[in-house]
Amino acid sequence: MKKLLNWQILLSLLLITLAFGFYALDYFLFGQLKDIIFYSLIDIAFLFLSGLIVMLFLHRLLEYREKQSLFKKLNMVIGAFFSEAGIELLRQCSGYECAQENIYRELLITGGWTEKDFLAAKKKISGSALQVKCGPEDLEKLKVLLMSKQAFLIGLLGNPNLLEHEAFTDLLWAVFHLADELAHRNTLRDLPGSDYKHLFGDIDRAYSRLIIQWLDHMNHLKNDYPYLFSLALRTNPFDKKAEVTIYKN
Repeated sequence: MKKLLNWQILLSLLLITLAFGFYALDYFLFGQLKDIIFYSLIDIAFLFLSGLIVMLFLHRLLEYREKQSLFKKLNMVIGAFFSEAGIELLRQCSGYECAQENIYRELLITGGWTEKDFLAAKKKISGSALQVKCGPEDLEKLKVLLMSKQAFLIGLLGNPNLLEHEAFTDLLWAVFHLADELAHRNTLRDLPGSDYKHLFGDIDRAYSRLIIQWLDHMNHLKNDYPYLFSLALRTNPFDKKAEVTIYKN
């Protein structure tokens, strides 16, 4: 550190000496002290402006790089969520009775999908009331699934980067709320109709958010990680014909 500081001091002194040396040479050759001072002041004034321009440019550049780095970290976390819990949740919920059964056809993603296709699918999900319903056995299975993933989900909430992703944080809270609702019931059989309706509303809230985040995740994989997108297509929870094994070249 001390050597680096000494090197910087020596370089600074050398540059200052050279600058004054050339000023002296200019005065010796042309004898125009007034012009030297005039142009020196202009150059000094321009330094402030160029410094401002560089500072703003660098600030924007650093901010952009920071956002890109954060975006990658967030997508890694979101990818881990879907690998560990999200896909299984989608697969289980896609088997429930749904008032918008035809909407699942909109989620049969192919390799030819474009940005417009993903946006259109998100718009349909956002504008539709899924109104899912299922039996007590399905609720029991959902409870077991959510309880088995509870530690993992809690670990995600401890990630400070998620605070920058409001939609995904909302999804996690919706999933946690559903898990709490199910966990606080000793039995999920023979409940009043009003209670089932409440639970279905909680499932609907978490499920719709889950689908939208899944669509965003699939779009990200298609654009940045084609090999992961290929696997995601072959494990699409809404495609009953999807098969992970590849039989054709």
